[in-house]
This record gives sequence, C-alpha cells and structure tokens, in this order.
Amino acid sequence: MNPTPPEALLPLLAQADVLDHDASLAAQVVPALGRSGVLRVGVPREHGGDGGTTGDAMEAIASVAAHSLTAAFVFWGQRASIEYLLQSPNAALRALWLPRLLAGEVAGATGLSNAMKFLSGLEALQVQATPEPQPTGAALHRLDGQVPWATNLRPQGFLLAVAVERRDSGPAFIAALPSDRAGLQRSDDLDLIALRGSNTASVRLTRLTLGEADLIAPDARAWLPAVRPAFLALQCGLSVGLARASLAAARAQGGPARSVLREPLARVEHGLAEAVAGLKQGLQTGQFAAQPVPLFEHRIALAHLALAAVQLELQASGGRAYHSDAPLGFARRWREAAFLPIVTPSLTQLQAELDKRAAALARDRAAVPAEISGA
Repeated sequence: MNPTPPEALLPLLAQADVLDHDASLAAQVVPALGRSGVLRVGVPREHGGDGGTTGDAMEAIASVAAHSLTAAFVFWGQRASIEYLLQSPNAALRALWLPRLLAGEVAGATGLSNAMKFLSGLEALQVQATPEPQPTGAALHRLDGQVPWATNLRPQGFLLAVAVERRDSGPAFIAALPSDRAGLQRSDDLDLIALRGSNTASVRLTRLTLGEADLIAPDARAWLPAVRPAFLALQCGLSVGLARASLAAARAQGGPARSVLREPLARVEHGLAEAVAGLKQGLQTGQFAAQPVPLFEHRIALAHLALAAVQLELQASGGRAYHSDAPLGFARRWREAAFLPIVTPSLTQLQAELDKRAAALARDRAAVPAEISGA
C-alpha cells in the first residue's frame, strides 16, 4: 500500500521546503490536517472518526511524510494525542477535547517522550505533583517541572499531554494541560536545523493547578504499555514515507547509476515492504502490548531503511543532489532523515532497551540448569 495524501493537503505539502526551514506556515498545518480529514483515519466512527485501523493511520502519516516530514511530524503529534484520549478512561475529558483535535481546531502536543523513557527505566519523570487537599474533599495537585521537548505547541492553542510523578505515595499519572492554564509557559521555538514549521518548543510548569478532571490516565505504568504500540507505530509512518519518497526519487534518475543501483534498491524496497507488513500484523494481533520487543525492532529497522534509501537517492542523483537550485528535494530529505534516529524513543534508547531485555533473558536461562540440578 502506498497511499497519496488528500488533494486538500497538496497545496500545503508543496511548501515542504518552507515548512522545513522556517515557521512562516506553521500555524496552517494543524487546521489543514483537520480540514483534509486525515486525522479521522483509524478513529472509531462512534468517536467521530472514519473507522479503520492504527495501521491505516500509520499509512496516512506515511503518505504525508513522503512529501514533508515536518507536516507528518505534526500529524503524528496530533494523531498520537487523539489516541491518548481514545484510550483514556476519562470519558468527560475525551468528550471535551476529542472533537476539537479531530477538526484541527486545537493542536495536540504529545509531551510523552519523557514518559516512554520513564517506562523503560531510562529517565526519571521531569514533572512533579504536590497534593493540595481541598475542604470539599476534591483531589487537587500543583504541578512543577518542565517538558524539554514537545512538538505541536501551536501558539494559537494546544493541549499538552504530560507524565507526572507524585510527591506522595500515589502512582505517576498522565495529565492533559490546556495551553491557557495559569502556570504553563511555552518557550520560543527550538533552534532546529530542520522541521522548523512543527511548533517544537519546551514548556515550563510553575505551580500549575490540576484537578481529577484533567487526568488522561490515573496510573501511568499501567496505561503506557497499552498506548505504546500506537505511539511507536504511528511514529514509524515518518520513516516509511521518507523511505518511499527517496526510493522513488532514486528510481526516477537515469544514467549509469541506474543499473548499478538496481539490486540495492530492490533490497531496500523488499526490506521496507516486509517491515511494514510485520508492523501491521503485530498491530492487528495485539502482540505489541504484551511483547514490545518486535515493535522496537520494527521501529529501528524502518529508520535504518529510510537512511539507506536516502543514501541510495544521493548515489543515484550524483552531483545534481548537491546543487541547491536543483528541484530534487534531496537536501531536505537528507535533513529529515537525520531526525529519524533521534525521535524519542531514539534508536540508541531502543537498542539499549533491547540489550537490557536480552541480558535479563540470558540470566534467566542460565539460572534454569542450576535450579534443576539442585532439585
């Protein structure tokens, strides 16, 4: 499957280079996604969506990433935020915000990169909650801390998902923070080398008041493994779309490189098709919730395939790729590809988690003979 984005999105996607190097069109991305209907792909009809699967939503993100990774990165952030509400037990919160997120009226900022690293034991949570009991008995928290990196922090209005550590004995939780809440301060856009139209910035929280109505999930450790498959699978759409675009560009080049690169191109195309099929199968069977290792492996493999595809595009294009006035889009795709290994969870973080799990499995297996011999 190699879908194309809706026609309504094409004028914006034609400005991919602008979205990459400055923020002049940043305010248009979320509304354009909403008007085009792509945010409803994979969302159950009873919640205002078009139906379908998470795999369909991943393909929709890939179709946008083939034109602009910046727009696709915003798409991923918005769609991941939608997924959080779909999987939240807080029906009132979902009813309040989901229609606006689906329509692109408000931006969804994921803010859970820190949480995914926390789930794997790689990082402590950076937002803390101090309980403040009320005379009425209603639970209330005061939040302090920071989110050092979040995309889709649209100045015109956003809803930020954040993982919070409690200073009392309760479990960490996931909260939804509206951008106009007192105590929330957005930084200027981060000075990135690309993806400048993605409204990527940091957030500082100072004595922000939070109530039970703001909770996406009351227990982060119990909830995050269930939402992680969609979080990572949707993210894989970035690699899939970029890889397809570079492979198509490489195939379109003529000259002596065409025959020399035929077999390497075929290998990458075959690997990409197999990885996408495996990702969709794992989503369909639900295995990734209980067995995240194959999901991590797919995320790593797809990023490497995208990097290989961009390298093949460079070789196929030759010196033309190095001309800034050539309408190839290669320089942008090169910068976009450089982002894929560091999207949280980064490839090094995922590999560290795989190594940790493999070491634990080896220890468990080594302990079996000793137990048997001592029986």
